[in-house]
Amino acid sequence: MNRRDAALGWLIIYLKGICMGTADAVPGVSGGTIALVTGIYERLIGAITAVSPGRLREFLGVVVPGETRADAWRAAREMDLVFLAVLGTGVVTAVITVTRVVDTAIETVPVLTFGFFFGLIAASAVVLWSDVQFDTRGRVVAAVAGFSFAFVVSGRAAAAFGHRPLVTFFAGMIAVSALVLPGISGSLILILIGQYEFMIGTLREAVDGLLAVALGGSVPGLGPSLVTVVTFVTGALVGLFTTSHVVQWALSRRREATLAFLVSLIVGALRAPIADVSRRLAEANRGWTPELVGTFLAAAVVGGVIVVLVERSTSLGLGDGSDAA
Repeated sequence: MNRRDAALGWLIIYLKGICMGTADAVPGVSGGTIALVTGIYERLIGAITAVSPGRLREFLGVVVPGETRADAWRAAREMDLVFLAVLGTGVVTAVITVTRVVDTAIETVPVLTFGFFFGLIAASAVVLWSDVQFDTRGRVVAAVAGFSFAFVVSGRAAAAFGHRPLVTFFAGMIAVSALVLPGISGSLILILIGQYEFMIGTLREAVDGLLAVALGGSVPGLGPSLVTVVTFVTGALVGLFTTSHVVQWALSRRREATLAFLVSLIVGALRAPIADVSRRLAEANRGWTPELVGTFLAAAVVGGVIVVLVERSTSLGLGDGSDAA
C-alpha cells in the first residue's frame, strides 16, 4: 500500500469517527451502531479489548527502563493504537461540533429538540425490542429493574446527583460503554442520569475559552469548566477499558437478560425528554398546549425515522467489507 492509499484509508477512518461522534452526541442512535454500519465494529472492540497494563507498559518502552523501542511498536500494533487515535480524533471533532449545535437548540427551541430526542430514544427501543425474549423469570426481573430504575431516575437525576467531580467522573465511565452497545447512545445515558445539558454546556464553555486564550485573550473562570471536561474524559478513558469489558462479559454470559434490562432502561428513559420540556415550560410560566404537543410529536416522528433508517442500514449489511486502512 503506497502512502497515498494509506493516507486515504486513515482519512476514511477519521470520517467514520466523525459519524460515530455525531451519533453519540445525541440520544438515540449509538456510536456502536454506526461502527456496525461502517464496518469497523469488530476492529474497534478488538482494539479496545487488546489494551492491557502489560501492553501499555511495553508501549512506554521509550521511557521505561528495560523495554525496547521494538517492544513499544509491537505493543502499539497489537492494541491498534493508531486506529484508535485516528478514530478517536474524529469522534472528538464531531462531539465538540454537534454538542455546540444541540446546546443552542435546547436553549432556543427546547420543544423541538427534546421531541426529536424522544423520537430517537423511542425508535431505538422499538428496534431493539425484537431481539429480546421475555420468556424466563430472570429476564422479566431484569426488564422490570431496568424500566423502574430509568423511570424513577429520569427527570430527577440532576437534582439528586448534582454535578460534583465524582459524579462527572462516573458519568464518563458509564457513558463510554455505549461504544460497545449498538443501539444505546452515550448521550442517552447522560440524559438518564441528568448530566447531558450540564456537560454539553460545560464543553462549549471550555472550548470557547481555549479558543479565546489561543487568540491572545483571557477568560476568567475557565478553570472550572476545563477541570470538569478533563474529569469527564478521564472517567471515559477509565471506563473504556473497564466498563466496556464488564458490558461485554454481561452480553456474552447473560445476553438475553442484559438486553432485556437495556431495552427496558431505554423505555423508562422516555420520561426524561418530556420531563425536561415540562421543567422548561414551568420555568417560563407556561404549560403544554395542543400546538406544543403537536410540535413535540412531529419532531419525535423525524427522530424515529432517522433511527429506523440507520438500523435498517445495519440489518442490510451496508457496513460489511474491509476497512480501507
